[in-house]
Amino acid sequence: MAGHSKFANIKHRKGKNDAARGKIFTRLGRELAMAVKHGGGPDPEANSRLKDAIAKARAENMPNDTIDRSIKKAAGDINAVNYEAVTYEGYGPSGVAVIVKVLTDNRNRAAANVRHAFTKGGGSLGTQGCVSFSFAEIGQILVEADNNINEEDLMLLTADAGAEDFLVLDEGYEIHTSVAYFSAVRQAVEDAGIPMVSAEVTMLPQTWVGLKTPEELKQMRKLLELLDDEDDVQSVHHNWDLAE
Repeated sequence: MAGHSKFANIKHRKGKNDAARGKIFTRLGRELAMAVKHGGGPDPEANSRLKDAIAKARAENMPNDTIDRSIKKAAGDINAVNYEAVTYEGYGPSGVAVIVKVLTDNRNRAAANVRHAFTKGGGSLGTQGCVSFSFAEIGQILVEADNNINEEDLMLLTADAGAEDFLVLDEGYEIHTSVAYFSAVRQAVEDAGIPMVSAEVTMLPQTWVGLKTPEELKQMRKLLELLDDEDDVQSVHHNWDLAE
């Protein structure tokens, strides 16, 4: 699959130093807090959004006591959870489409910082909807290849739960769902005792853009690094073909 390096990206992310891991946990903590406030309270059995957020945090090796503290803090001071979800869209070098999702308590600060990252990274911030049409919002579950996992059984399990696509890759299995069926499929995999490398709702590019020159590659990497450094940024999605 063009541009596909999800397993490698996740392994790289999980291998980051303590400071970088702390930033990832901070972002996950915000997601947990938002799930408590907007998903229906601190009980994951009654709040599917929170259950999904917990599964995502565990897949990132976030300690259970840290997860519990984030949930209790949000539940105990739910009116203080005032993050706003905002999506920005723009272009990187050679027209690479970029979607930036943030959770922020200061929309003006977030907009200024995201715009600065695009400018410094050789790109430009666009208008709402300028690139999102070239992405599909899907549920994505990654399961690493394991001798104890039967490919056919996993495919049937996820299909029965509502999965739409099942990809066999060198590193393992990639399962796609609609957003509506993501929780059900993720729960089915979890109930079967199958460990997940990643489980999240993400943006899947429908087309890919390759970068050829050293300057383009340098700018694109700088753009992604600058966005990753921003505290308000939760996730970045792009259609840069890393396989090029």
